[in-house]
Amino acid sequence: MGFFVDDYAPAIVATTEAFEWGAVDTTVRELADLRAAGGRVFVLGLGGSAGNASHMVNDLRKLTGIEAYTPTDNVSELTARINDEGWGKAFVGWLEGSRLSEKDAIFVLSVGGGDAERGVSTELVAAIDFAASRGSRILGIVGRNGGYAAQKGRVVVVPTVRPDLVTPLSEAFQSVVWHGIVSHPELALSRAHWETLDGL
Repeated sequence: MGFFVDDYAPAIVATTEAFEWGAVDTTVRELADLRAAGGRVFVLGLGGSAGNASHMVNDLRKLTGIEAYTPTDNVSELTARINDEGWGKAFVGWLEGSRLSEKDAIFVLSVGGGDAERGVSTELVAAIDFAASRGSRILGIVGRNGGYAAQKGRVVVVPTVRPDLVTPLSEAFQSVVWHGIVSHPELALSRAHWETLDGL
């Protein structure tokens, strides 16, 4: 019948059914503990995940009251750091300038989670190592079995049910998962606007 009926929609269903949803509950508890301790969340993503990072920061701040930021929202600082210090140090410099501490967390959004040996998302690898050196929590939503982020942190892994669709499904499920996180009763301090309207 076509790509969406025969391939894409079944892959979405299979991904949902294969998910380890308990890992999401663990992330919710980590964020609730962080908020109670006055910690901040720094959301890190590259490519499409950078766009997701900006959206997630909005939801964390507005719906859960967690202080959150992403370096990719400030293109001037990001590109100045890349230009002056080189790629591989931009996120680290930004996190250092933000005084990342043991009270805080980085939250990695990535398809692969970083792989230094293959030279993939090395900016995330450097940021993960820096966060570990500061004693910060390392959280995230990643695909492809998690890569470096899964080795070093407590991440939610989007199961790979179709290797040929790993990027669209991983990035799509980042959004599905974080929207569930910010809607969770243990974290949500307010509801999204449409849910507050009567008669819908």
